[in-house]
Amino acid sequence: MPGSRRPALLAALLAASLATARPAAADFSDGKVRIGVLTDMAGVYADITGKGSVAATQMAVDDCLAAECRGMTIEVVSADHQNKADVASALAREWIDRQGVDVLTDMSNASIQLALPPLLKAKNRLGLFPGGTARLTGDSCLPSHIVQWMWDTYVQVAGVATTLTQPGTTWQLVTADYALGNQLEADTRQLVARKGGRVLGSVRHPFPAADLSSQIVTAQGSGADIVALANAGGDTITGVKAARDFGLLGGGQRLAAFFLTVMDVRSIGLETAQGTVLTEGFYWDLDPGTRAFSARFRARHGTVPSAIHAGIYSAVRHYLKAAAAAGTDEAGAVMAAMHRVPIADEVVRNARLRPDGRMVHDVFVFRVKAPAASMGEWDFYETVATIPGEQAFRPLEQGNCPALATGR
Repeated sequence: MPGSRRPALLAALLAASLATARPAAADFSDGKVRIGVLTDMAGVYADITGKGSVAATQMAVDDCLAAECRGMTIEVVSADHQNKADVASALAREWIDRQGVDVLTDMSNASIQLALPPLLKAKNRLGLFPGGTARLTGDSCLPSHIVQWMWDTYVQVAGVATTLTQPGTTWQLVTADYALGNQLEADTRQLVARKGGRVLGSVRHPFPAADLSSQIVTAQGSGADIVALANAGGDTITGVKAARDFGLLGGGQRLAAFFLTVMDVRSIGLETAQGTVLTEGFYWDLDPGTRAFSARFRARHGTVPSAIHAGIYSAVRHYLKAAAAAGTDEAGAVMAAMHRVPIADEVVRNARLRPDGRMVHDVFVFRVKAPAASMGEWDFYETVATIPGEQAFRPLEQGNCPALATGR
């Protein structure tokens, strides 16, 4: 081959290779992928969602642009849903209709989670829920348009309940009186009974709660082996503090918190929270992968990630891989690719996406360390149990997802 022709041929081959490897912008609506982060910027969930959710989303975008998404244009928009379903629905509709948003994520509030899927289906957009009510893969499932990634109400209860409950173990619940608390209570009653235990009762509180002293005293007086906080965010913090103040954590009873996070423990302090048992799908110090991801997140956001932050990163990263593989942001094609492309990142272990939209992966039960056992900042948990995803999450056949029965 003449030397003068070789560079031109090599350049042509390289161009063809890049054209094959990179998605064509023309295959994406408006030439780009737009991601909307609907989050709580100032309410009770702001520390575990909020600006950290936006940071996690942008990390997923940056990582994909450096790899599978090279050549794509990706934009991130965000807004405060104020923990109101009507506000979230109005924002989502405006984003989709006027800004061409292709996929929504976060949406961490039970009422919002149940309100948005019908809109996503009607507008043919995808929703990436890092967690939330187990109804998203049950009676309200919509696997054609939504996935549920890191956690759900069932697994948060199942990890603790199946680990702590023996035949005859008694439980008393302190329950937030809204959709999340109601679901946690229903799952607890079912799972505890299955293990041969018994829920003595439940004392409810408004959302959000300014004080939980009376509820904790009532739960303590029940004599239950385990008192469980069926709430989240600031309500959980208030409950743990009250439990310490009234001697529950120092007595013979055990305290379980279905939604205690590392941010909560930092706010409360190890002296107060020590001994509390919880379930998490992610912890920053699990292994080299989680530590590497968390170091990058902390450099960007200033704290280690919550499980919700980690779940948003993992879900958005996988969505973008799937969009790149499909060469489009059309909802059906991307969802098909999400089921086809292996789930692999620094956040989750042994993960796969089920037909009902539930991503199953290893889950962990932790106990909050005593101050003397902590080796440094953010060193809060000791591992009580590792539960494989197939055992931790509600079995597919028990979810009764209507869409699977009808094939839609």
